[in-house]
Amino acid sequence: MQNEELFEEIDSSQCITEKYFGLSFYKFLFYFSIVITFGIYLGVIFYGTNSLEVLLELQDYENYLQTEVHNLKETNAELQREYFELKEISAE
Repeated sequence: MQNEELFEEIDSSQCITEKYFGLSFYKFLFYFSIVITFGIYLGVIFYGTNSLEVLLELQDYENYLQTEVHNLKETNAELQREYFELKEISAE
């Protein structure tokens, strides 16, 4: 009977974090705040204004602009060729 009383006394003297996690309340609070801060940091990286999604959208837009520049250069070359042909015809 004496052992059971000791175990009951030990169980009642421990706080919940010591009982379930093996940590004092302050250590648990410290580690919990680190985990929450890291979670918020990852959330800002993935979904914030400087996020990975924004980076990928900007890369797609850059590719679009590069193809547009290429197409406009080709159109410009064709129009210049036509202009100089017409200029030769009018000069004669």
